[in-house]
Amino acid sequence: YRDMAELMAQRVPITGEAGTGYVLDDGYDMPPLMLTADELEAAALGAAWVAAKADPSLGRAARDLVTKLSSAIPAELRPIILDAGIKTVSNQPRIEEAFDGALLRQAIRERLKLHLVYQDEKAAVSQRVIWPLFIAFFDDNRIIVAWCEARRDFRHFRTDRVLSLELQAHKYPGRRALLIQQWDDLRIKRLARRSPP
Repeated sequence: YRDMAELMAQRVPITGEAGTGYVLDDGYDMPPLMLTADELEAAALGAAWVAAKADPSLGRAARDLVTKLSSAIPAELRPIILDAGIKTVSNQPRIEEAFDGALLRQAIRERLKLHLVYQDEKAAVSQRVIWPLFIAFFDDNRIIVAWCEARRDFRHFRTDRVLSLELQAHKYPGRRALLIQQWDDLRIKRLARRSPP
């Protein structure tokens, strides 16, 4: 209610009252996005990289983002996005995956366990239940960073070696941010052990 009162005090055309509801009058628009040319180029470059490197559904989302940005910014800034002077170039073939990347991202967002069938570099096939934490993007591959229930440790799974994955109904325990911090701490310790004194 205090926020609504503050908006009304700033002359935003809102009618209504506490307890009954509020209505924003027709014709009122939010101000245009005030982005600099460098910020727009950064957004366009990032979206182009995601469109080229991510799974098909995330690639479509990146292209949709550019379209939405283009329509939300003033007309004089649109050429910065639509005819950008910076491009992504890759000599690596596109990564092909046997699963829908949207399912993996859903599992990460909702902290759902995943059952996956995985083939390692020696072609040995195993089945795992993992707690997916995030996807790491490299130039030549993508890695699922996860807690593996079978190994009772953090593991990395190349997405191009996942033969299938299935969402599980159960959420994994704990906070994702805390698990990522534990993974990062362990990674730093392992790197320190490998470094010569």
